[in-house]
Amino acid sequence: MTQQLRVALAQLNMLVGDVAGNVAKVAAALARARDELRADVVIFPELTLTAYPPEDLLLRPGLHRQVLRGLDLLKRQVTGIDVVLGYPVLAADGLRNSASLLREGEVIATYHKQHLPNYSVFDEKRYFVPGNEATVVDIRGVPVALTVCEDLWHPGPMAQAEAAGARLMFNLNASPYHAGKGGEREAVLRERLAEAAMPIVYVNQVGGQDELIFDGESLVMNGEGEIVLRAQPFVEDIYLAEFDVRNGVAIAQPGVMHAALPAVESIYRAVVLGVRDYIEKNNFDGAVIGLSGGVDSALTLAIAVDAIGAERVEAVMMPSRYTAQMSLDDAELEAETLGVEYHVISIEPVFNAFLTSLHDELAGRAPDTTEENIQARCRGVILMAISNKKTKILLTTGNKSEMAVGYATLYGDMAGGYAPIKDLPKTMVYQLAHYRNGVAPVIPRRVLERPPSAELKPDQKDQDSLPPYEILDPILELYVEQDQTPEEIITAGFERETVLRVVAMVNRNEYKRRQAPPGVRVSRRAFGRDRRYPITSAYRDHPRFID
Repeated sequence: MTQQLRVALAQLNMLVGDVAGNVAKVAAALARARDELRADVVIFPELTLTAYPPEDLLLRPGLHRQVLRGLDLLKRQVTGIDVVLGYPVLAADGLRNSASLLREGEVIATYHKQHLPNYSVFDEKRYFVPGNEATVVDIRGVPVALTVCEDLWHPGPMAQAEAAGARLMFNLNASPYHAGKGGEREAVLRERLAEAAMPIVYVNQVGGQDELIFDGESLVMNGEGEIVLRAQPFVEDIYLAEFDVRNGVAIAQPGVMHAALPAVESIYRAVVLGVRDYIEKNNFDGAVIGLSGGVDSALTLAIAVDAIGAERVEAVMMPSRYTAQMSLDDAELEAETLGVEYHVISIEPVFNAFLTSLHDELAGRAPDTTEENIQARCRGVILMAISNKKTKILLTTGNKSEMAVGYATLYGDMAGGYAPIKDLPKTMVYQLAHYRNGVAPVIPRRVLERPPSAELKPDQKDQDSLPPYEILDPILELYVEQDQTPEEIITAGFERETVLRVVAMVNRNEYKRRQAPPGVRVSRRAFGRDRRYPITSAYRDHPRFID
């Protein structure tokens, strides 16, 4: 006789540290899964009650007291449906990253995560001790294994679960996004099926948390490695998966299938989500952006409008004696097209006041980057004043290429609260700008065609100080993201002097990056928590040190 198992996948956007709010969200989701979707069981992401990553909040005793209170409250609401969710369990032998099955007001079983990631953006070994056993529970006659995220990125837990009798795998995740991550996950799950050919229900968190973006993309994979359900990326929702059950074996049935997004669209939506959640979760009234007439600020403005709406975004153009008329015209057109509040505030009076105050100190020295940086800092002060007074977050407009080589001014264009395009190389900035114009034209064509310029001195172009971006960005990808040596990069076909110059700029500007605001991570190796290099160091990654 064939029975049916109905499994709800709760792809939710939780808030780190808001245990009470997360409990309320879980309670609402389980009620919907039970009453509307008629699910037998609902599965939530990794560390549901604290959200992920809680980082050093896990060292606070008060957090664990809140988790216990929240769990007790939640158990009283679990009726008529099983609930599988993640939370930290503080035991005598240490803290565990755990997943439990709740049924009719009781914790029926608890699984402890076995593989604790400690690379890239992860540092779970700082907080947790690993488990070592499978946990298999009976849900409507089906023996179901519980695992947590990294467990299925390694051989072992899948086969261990099958040996313990499991015929269906539930995997709770808080898997951060980077470009191409969806395909990597699916490939890893298929590798696990070679150990044990059972369906996998993969549930992932969605939303932005500081630098990290969680894309969701929850899915169900059948025992043959076929995706039979795929959730919409970057969107919070609950999805129903159905299984035919015969003699304890669950056979996955076709469900909703959202297409994987093209690469550029995926990156754009990740950045928009990151900006939206950073602003909303930190309770800012809106955002303010300094427009320059260039592509970086134009793209940042479009992202901000798509994230929180034009009515909450303010753009400010701050011309100087070096600002071209076309920059003024293009900035005004961008603001008008997107429908944001727009102001023009000249920095000339402030700049002149600084030069007057510093006259004696700078006397007899030729103008150089000092005067250029003063202009950028004038703009930073103006924008931060608006941000403070109106409780709007200042979004900086620097890209990854600039952050890598230090082509940015501390306390100037680096001033702000969040950096939407911080992890986007300049070449990707142009790709996203073209993508956004393909949705609806908001960035003037001239902005995409004119040579980039900081406009801090007469006739200035970025290429006066930097290699062309089509050369710079590939070098940066090899050095920063792939950790290749200069010699390897030169061997790949790049000019030796250019490579050594770029590497030197990256290495000496770590101090600037340490003082930059957080920003959305979309690459495999972002500046910030993902790449941690000492500021003070005698190490030189240079061919002359290689035998």
